[in-house]
Amino acid sequence: MTSSSQRIEDSIRETIISQPDIILDDKDLMHALIAANERAMGGNIIDLRGIAMERLEARLDRLEDTHRSVIAAAYENLAGTNQIHRAVLRMLDPVEFEPFLHDLAGEVAQILRVDTVRLVLESANAEGELAVTRLGDVLSVAEPGFVSDYVSDGREAPLRPVTLRQIETGETRIYGDKSGWMRSEACLKLDFGPGRLPGLLVMGSEDPHMFTPQQGTDLLAFFGGVFERAMRRWLS
Repeated sequence: MTSSSQRIEDSIRETIISQPDIILDDKDLMHALIAANERAMGGNIIDLRGIAMERLEARLDRLEDTHRSVIAAAYENLAGTNQIHRAVLRMLDPVEFEPFLHDLAGEVAQILRVDTVRLVLESANAEGELAVTRLGDVLSVAEPGFVSDYVSDGREAPLRPVTLRQIETGETRIYGDKSGWMRSEACLKLDFGPGRLPGLLVMGSEDPHMFTPQQGTDLLAFFGGVFERAMRRWLS
Protein backbone atom coordinates (compact mmCIF):
# COMPACT_ATOMS: atom_id res chain seq x y z
CA MET A 1 0.00 0.00 0.00
CA THR A 2 1.45 3.41 -1.00
CA SER A 3 1.72 6.36 1.36
CA SER A 4 -0.99 8.25 -0.57
CA SER A 5 -3.53 5.53 0.15
CA GLN A 6 -2.58 4.97 3.78
CA ARG A 7 -5.35 5.59 6.26
CA ILE A 8 -4.91 7.58 9.44
CA GLU A 9 -4.37 5.48 12.52
CA ASP A 10 -7.61 4.50 14.24
CA SER A 11 -6.63 6.00 17.59
CA ILE A 12 -5.83 9.38 16.03
CA ARG A 13 -8.98 9.23 13.90
CA GLU A 14 -11.15 8.54 16.96
CA THR A 15 -9.50 11.40 18.86
CA ILE A 16 -10.18 13.85 16.02
CA ILE A 17 -13.80 12.74 15.66
CA SER A 18 -14.44 12.98 19.40
CA GLN A 19 -12.54 16.28 19.82
CA PRO A 20 -12.56 18.21 16.51
CA ASP A 21 -11.68 21.43 18.33
CA ILE A 22 -8.14 20.08 18.70
CA ILE A 23 -7.60 20.71 14.99
CA LEU A 24 -9.79 23.82 14.67
CA ASP A 25 -7.91 25.54 17.49
CA ASP A 26 -4.46 24.61 16.15
CA LYS A 27 -3.34 27.23 13.65
CA ASP A 28 -0.45 25.15 12.27
CA LEU A 29 -2.67 22.12 11.64
CA MET A 30 -5.27 24.25 9.87
CA HIS A 31 -2.57 25.76 7.67
CA ALA A 32 -1.34 22.28 6.77
CA LEU A 33 -4.86 21.08 5.87
CA ILE A 34 -5.52 24.14 3.71
CA ALA A 35 -2.18 23.71 1.93
CA ALA A 36 -2.94 20.03 1.28
CA ASN A 37 -6.35 20.98 -0.13
CA GLU A 38 -4.76 23.52 -2.49
CA ARG A 39 -2.25 20.95 -3.73
CA ALA A 40 -5.07 18.48 -4.36
CA MET A 41 -6.97 21.04 -6.47
CA GLY A 42 -4.02 21.72 -8.73
CA GLY A 43 -2.34 24.92 -9.82
CA ASN A 44 -5.05 26.07 -12.24
CA ILE A 45 -7.74 26.58 -9.60
CA ILE A 46 -7.96 29.65 -7.40
CA ASP A 47 -9.31 28.90 -3.94
CA LEU A 48 -11.25 32.04 -3.09
CA ARG A 49 -12.35 30.53 0.19
CA GLY A 50 -8.73 30.01 1.18
CA ILE A 51 -7.86 33.60 0.25
CA ALA A 52 -10.80 34.85 2.32
CA MET A 53 -9.66 32.76 5.26
CA GLU A 54 -6.14 34.20 5.03
CA ARG A 55 -7.51 37.73 5.05
CA LEU A 56 -9.79 36.97 7.99
CA GLU A 57 -6.88 35.41 9.83
CA ALA A 58 -4.72 38.49 9.24
CA ARG A 59 -7.53 40.70 10.47
CA LEU A 60 -7.96 38.52 13.56
CA ASP A 61 -4.24 38.79 14.29
CA ARG A 62 -4.47 42.59 14.10
CA LEU A 63 -7.50 42.59 16.41
CA GLU A 64 -5.68 40.37 18.90
CA ASP A 65 -2.67 42.72 18.84
CA THR A 66 -4.96 45.69 19.44
CA HIS A 67 -6.72 43.85 22.25
CA ARG A 68 -3.41 43.07 23.95
CA SER A 69 -2.32 46.70 23.59
CA VAL A 70 -5.58 47.96 25.11
CA ILE A 71 -5.31 45.54 28.03
CA ALA A 72 -1.67 46.51 28.62
CA ALA A 73 -2.57 50.22 28.55
CA ALA A 74 -5.45 49.64 30.97
CA TYR A 75 -3.17 47.86 33.44
CA GLU A 76 -0.56 50.61 33.08
CA ASN A 77 -3.16 53.32 33.73
CA LEU A 78 -4.47 51.44 36.76
CA ALA A 79 -0.97 51.04 38.14
CA GLY A 80 -0.28 54.74 37.55
CA THR A 81 -3.51 55.74 39.28
CA ASN A 82 -2.71 53.58 42.32
CA GLN A 83 0.79 55.05 42.42
CA ILE A 84 -0.49 58.64 42.43
CA HIS A 85 -3.10 57.82 45.09
CA ARG A 86 -0.43 56.31 47.35
CA ALA A 87 1.79 59.36 46.88
CA VAL A 88 -1.08 61.73 47.68
CA LEU A 89 -1.96 59.86 50.87
CA ARG A 90 1.67 59.89 51.99
CA MET A 91 1.96 63.58 51.18
CA LEU A 92 -1.06 64.39 53.37
CA ASP A 93 0.25 62.52 56.42
CA PRO A 94 2.61 65.16 57.92
CA VAL A 95 1.04 67.72 60.26
CA GLU A 96 4.02 70.11 60.16
CA PHE A 97 5.51 71.96 57.20
CA GLU A 98 9.12 70.81 57.50
CA PRO A 99 8.33 67.06 57.53
CA PHE A 100 5.87 67.72 54.68
CA LEU A 101 8.70 69.10 52.52
CA HIS A 102 11.23 66.44 53.50
CA ASP A 103 8.75 63.69 52.60
CA LEU A 104 8.60 65.06 49.06
CA ALA A 105 12.21 64.12 48.43
CA GLY A 106 11.87 60.96 50.51
CA GLU A 107 8.93 58.58 50.51
CA VAL A 108 6.81 60.53 48.03
CA ALA A 109 9.65 60.49 45.48
CA GLN A 110 10.15 56.77 46.08
CA ILE A 111 6.48 56.02 45.55
CA LEU A 112 6.50 58.04 42.30
CA ARG A 113 9.76 56.30 41.26
CA VAL A 114 11.54 59.55 40.50
CA ASP A 115 15.09 60.38 41.50
CA THR A 116 14.41 63.79 42.96
CA VAL A 117 11.60 66.24 43.74
CA ARG A 118 12.18 69.96 44.05
CA LEU A 119 9.83 72.77 45.06
CA VAL A 120 10.44 76.30 43.76
CA LEU A 121 8.57 79.25 45.28
CA GLU A 122 8.68 82.70 43.73
CA SER A 123 9.32 85.53 46.17
CA ALA A 124 9.53 89.31 45.75
CA ASN A 125 12.43 89.23 48.22
CA ALA A 126 14.61 87.02 46.02
CA GLU A 127 17.75 88.75 44.78
CA GLY A 128 17.71 88.01 41.07
CA GLU A 129 18.61 84.33 41.27
CA LEU A 130 17.62 81.23 43.16
CA ALA A 131 18.58 81.37 46.80
CA VAL A 132 18.49 78.01 48.58
CA THR A 133 16.78 78.08 51.96
CA ARG A 134 17.68 75.96 55.00
CA LEU A 135 15.54 73.23 53.45
CA GLY A 136 17.88 73.30 50.47
CA ASP A 137 17.46 69.61 49.65
CA VAL A 138 13.85 70.32 48.64
CA LEU A 139 12.94 74.00 48.64
CA SER A 140 14.30 76.92 46.63
CA VAL A 141 13.18 80.53 46.36
CA ALA A 142 13.24 82.36 43.03
CA GLU A 143 12.67 85.84 41.69
CA PRO A 144 9.21 86.62 40.24
CA GLY A 145 8.85 85.34 36.69
CA PHE A 146 11.25 82.42 37.12
CA VAL A 147 8.55 79.74 36.89
CA SER A 148 7.22 80.95 33.53
CA ASP A 149 10.72 81.39 32.10
CA TYR A 150 11.85 77.94 33.24
CA VAL A 151 8.80 76.02 32.05
CA SER A 152 8.56 77.83 28.70
CA ASP A 153 12.34 77.56 28.21
CA GLY A 154 12.32 81.04 26.70
CA ARG A 155 9.61 80.26 24.14
CA GLU A 156 6.43 82.29 23.71
CA ALA A 157 3.74 79.72 24.44
CA PRO A 158 0.83 79.36 26.88
CA LEU A 159 1.90 77.55 30.03
CA ARG A 160 0.26 74.22 30.72
CA PRO A 161 -0.34 72.90 34.24
CA VAL A 162 2.05 70.02 33.55
CA THR A 163 5.04 69.99 31.21
CA LEU A 164 6.91 66.74 30.48
CA ARG A 165 10.22 66.87 28.67
CA GLN A 166 13.57 65.22 28.11
CA ILE A 167 16.67 67.21 29.02
CA GLU A 168 20.38 66.94 28.34
CA THR A 169 21.20 68.00 31.88
CA GLY A 170 19.29 69.41 34.82
CA GLU A 171 19.22 73.02 35.96
CA THR A 172 21.90 73.38 38.64
CA ARG A 173 19.92 76.02 40.55
CA ILE A 174 17.10 73.49 41.00
CA TYR A 175 18.79 70.08 41.16
CA GLY A 176 22.06 71.12 42.78
CA ASP A 177 24.74 68.42 42.65
CA LYS A 178 22.27 66.01 41.03
CA SER A 179 21.79 68.19 37.96
CA GLY A 180 24.32 66.31 35.83
CA TRP A 181 22.37 63.06 36.20
CA MET A 182 18.93 64.33 35.21
CA ARG A 183 17.66 63.29 31.77
CA SER A 184 13.91 63.99 31.97
CA GLU A 185 11.61 66.02 34.16
CA ALA A 186 8.00 66.83 34.96
CA CYS A 187 7.24 70.46 35.75
CA LEU A 188 3.98 71.05 37.68
CA LYS A 189 2.98 74.72 37.73
CA LEU A 190 1.41 75.66 41.06
CA ASP A 191 -1.27 78.28 41.66
CA PHE A 192 -1.53 79.27 45.33
CA GLY A 193 -4.51 81.57 44.89
CA PRO A 194 -5.21 85.28 44.32
CA GLY A 195 -2.51 87.65 45.47
CA ARG A 196 0.17 84.94 45.70
CA LEU A 197 3.10 84.33 43.40
CA PRO A 198 3.16 80.95 41.61
CA GLY A 199 5.33 77.99 42.43
CA LEU A 200 6.78 75.01 40.61
CA LEU A 201 7.07 71.37 41.59
CA VAL A 202 9.78 69.62 39.58
CA MET A 203 10.23 65.85 39.40
CA GLY A 204 13.55 64.76 37.91
CA SER A 205 14.62 61.36 36.64
CA GLU A 206 17.86 59.85 35.41
CA ASP A 207 15.77 57.84 32.92
CA PRO A 208 15.34 59.84 29.67
CA HIS A 209 12.09 57.96 28.98
CA MET A 210 10.49 58.56 32.38
CA PHE A 211 8.91 61.81 31.20
CA THR A 212 8.30 62.58 27.52
CA PRO A 213 5.96 65.05 25.77
CA GLN A 214 3.94 62.16 24.30
CA GLN A 215 2.78 60.92 27.70
CA GLY A 216 -0.54 61.80 29.32
CA THR A 217 -0.56 64.36 32.12
CA ASP A 218 -3.95 63.82 33.81
CA LEU A 219 -2.60 61.94 36.82
CA LEU A 220 0.22 64.40 37.43
CA ALA A 221 -2.23 67.29 37.03
CA PHE A 222 -4.34 65.69 39.77
CA PHE A 223 -1.28 65.31 41.99
CA GLY A 224 -0.35 68.95 41.37
CA GLY A 225 -3.87 70.06 42.28
CA VAL A 226 -3.72 68.21 45.59
CA PHE A 227 -0.26 69.62 46.28
CA GLU A 228 -1.51 73.18 45.60
CA ARG A 229 -4.29 72.78 48.16
CA ALA A 230 -1.92 71.34 50.74
CA MET A 231 0.50 74.24 50.22
CA ARG A 232 -2.27 76.82 50.56
CA ARG A 233 -2.89 75.45 54.04
CA TRP A 234 0.75 75.95 54.99
CA LEU A 235 0.96 79.40 53.37
CA SER A 236 -2.23 80.75 54.93
